[in-house]
Amino acid sequence: MPEITPDYHHFFDGLSHDERQDLYRRASELFSDNKRDLFDRLVLNRTRHICVVLEDVYQAHNASAVLRSCDCFGVQDVHVVENRNQYCPNPDVAMGSNKWVDIYKYHTITDSYDALRQRGYRIVATLPHEKDTLIADLDISQPVALVFGTELTGLTQEAIDNADAFVKIPMYGFTESFNISVSAALSLYALTERMRHSNIRWQLSAEEQTTLKLYWAMQVIKDGPSVMRHLMQS
Repeated sequence: MPEITPDYHHFFDGLSHDERQDLYRRASELFSDNKRDLFDRLVLNRTRHICVVLEDVYQAHNASAVLRSCDCFGVQDVHVVENRNQYCPNPDVAMGSNKWVDIYKYHTITDSYDALRQRGYRIVATLPHEKDTLIADLDISQPVALVFGTELTGLTQEAIDNADAFVKIPMYGFTESFNISVSAALSLYALTERMRHSNIRWQLSAEEQTTLKLYWAMQVIKDGPSVMRHLMQS
């Protein structure tokens, strides 16, 4: 089944919200009531207010674990920079999470930052810095893109120089840093919990929810893209 990758991001372009709702109603007849109820429940907890940027992560275990954390915490979008390393999640670790989150890919960190700023995101690099903020104190009133670097060397200087803010997780041991997948999980937990208990409008719009459920439907229907194209033409 296809991941929600750039190849599918425009699959339903050209359809009005009413047309998407009707399409989902017809598509949902092809899978179980339990799955339909699950989609209706989970989509209410999805958010794009917080997203993740991964710069040149090359270890399949880490790439997969971050995807899994994003899905578990309801973070819908993952932005991947493939400058030197190709992003290759391990399916045994990802546990299918790559089917439920949106993955956007870029060749350079600048391209990803430009795209995110156009969408209103504040770029927050995750590393100790003279101007850093503790994760518990980070301002999340504006949409936040959390940027994580490669395993050995961390974020590139370009990623650091062009960030809007810096955040760190407090540590009290001899080890100087967390593994990237652990760092992402801790950061997402801290921020999404605070977000969900705030007055921030963090949920997806009604149209975004319908569209996302259409993408999810393609994951559970056999030969989903072909079936969806047939329904769109009928």
